[in-house]
Amino acid sequence: MTEDAAVNVADDHILSNQIMRGLIALRGHFGCSLHKALDVFAARYEVLRAERPGDFVCSHEDYWVGFYS
Repeated sequence: MTEDAAVNVADDHILSNQIMRGLIALRGHFGCSLHKALDVFAARYEVLRAERPGDFVCSHEDYWVGFYS
């Protein structure tokens, strides 16, 4: 499993700041650990933030507020 394979599996969740739903989607798709799903999520977040910044529902500064891992 590579981060490249995560393309669009959780994009809708990432863009709409649904972190837990995105992690669940990635774990279900890849059958991986929560730690690995978070790594993949974070990597995909960075790609989407660079390629599609206007599609996010909140700013980068607000995105991770309240999420503690």
